[in-house]
Amino acid sequence: MDEESTTTPLLRHRLQWWRQIPSNAASSLRFHKTTIWSELGGSVGDLGTYIPIVLALTLVSKLDLGTTLIFTALYNIITGLLFGIPMPVQPMKSIASVAISEPPLLTLSQIAAAGIGTASVLLFLGATGLMSFLYRFIPLPVVRGVQLSQGLSFAFTAIKYVRYDQDFAANKQGGAREWIGLDGLIVALSAIVFLVITTGSGETYENGEQFAGKRRVRRRLQILSSIPSALIVFLIGIILCFIIDPTVFNSLQLGPSKFHVLKITWDDFKTGFIRGAVPQIPLSILNSVIAVCKLSNDLFPDHEASVTAVSVSVGMMNLVGCWFGAMPVCHGAGGLAGQYRFGGRTGASVVLLGAGKLVLGLVFGNSFVRILNGFPVGILGALLLFAGVELAMASKDMNTKEESFVMLVCAAVSLTGSSAALGFVCGVVLFLIEFA
Repeated sequence: MDEESTTTPLLRHRLQWWRQIPSNAASSLRFHKTTIWSELGGSVGDLGTYIPIVLALTLVSKLDLGTTLIFTALYNIITGLLFGIPMPVQPMKSIASVAISEPPLLTLSQIAAAGIGTASVLLFLGATGLMSFLYRFIPLPVVRGVQLSQGLSFAFTAIKYVRYDQDFAANKQGGAREWIGLDGLIVALSAIVFLVITTGSGETYENGEQFAGKRRVRRRLQILSSIPSALIVFLIGIILCFIIDPTVFNSLQLGPSKFHVLKITWDDFKTGFIRGAVPQIPLSILNSVIAVCKLSNDLFPDHEASVTAVSVSVGMMNLVGCWFGAMPVCHGAGGLAGQYRFGGRTGASVVLLGAGKLVLGLVFGNSFVRILNGFPVGILGALLLFAGVELAMASKDMNTKEESFVMLVCAAVSLTGSSAALGFVCGVVLFLIEFA
């Protein structure tokens, strides 16, 4: 019986998620078993993926950064109160990749159309209960394989950020990064060492019952876990940005961007759906809904996110924001892992992040792109590395050789084939063969 329980393909699903909204909102507004410093640290835990993609879309596709900051700020605040956990708001990576790297490049209207198309599918799946059906019957080792592949992908990208110069606008990797300099290897490695010292393997004093008899060790863990390490690293990066290019001060303009409704033609919808939404939909279903909900159950057993709520949330965000030119967004397991890794324990983490984005969007508008363009990429790599490792470590609960085999094959195919959907299909087929 014990072995059967470890190989069950079922993932739990909690109904009537709307009844949890009041308690989730309350937990996000009061710091129970956490501190504001811990939540502030967690709030910047997913910026290693957010900043590069937003910057590339702004420079290449003429995305309005001010509009995107304001809309994603509102999404952060609403989802933080809705879910009660640090539910991230991340760019739709597949759409962004097509938009900036596959000629002919997508126009802003086509990017928005791709986001609306993806959102419509997820909203339909969530509202009809089909997403819940998928969630119940997808084998756990397959989900772990998707999480492992995404986590390793983040980690590999992070190492590239640390080792090599990056040109996000051209989507190209430059030569080896210099050791000395304000964006040199020493700065990036120092950030990594600082994060290792302050966060260790991700355990905090509240999870360290094994140190109950060692008061000094427990006290040291308590002090280190109270340091908002990711926030400190991020603020150092902002300071270095101004030191590297003091002219940034002169380019900042006060005031928000002007909102306007995009004109999206039928051809834009057709092109955006075929080139952008079709590759994005499988990734959103697997990583933005199913993997996120499973990870939320791993990290927050009392606040497991409902697949219906998450799917509908992704749909509603984009069906509103994309019409105004905001970047297509979703929730992501990597972002959730990153924010948890650096101290986020409640929805307050993303509420604080949303408040910060809202201030920047209203005060600086699109001119804030100059700051992001000068942000040290090595520091972004340091933040992204820990988010990827945290997500990959979710796969540590595979208890049998058969489960591990399915998980590793799914992850390998996802990584080498650059397709989570292909890895998912291979994982499901292999699971049926192994456990039939």
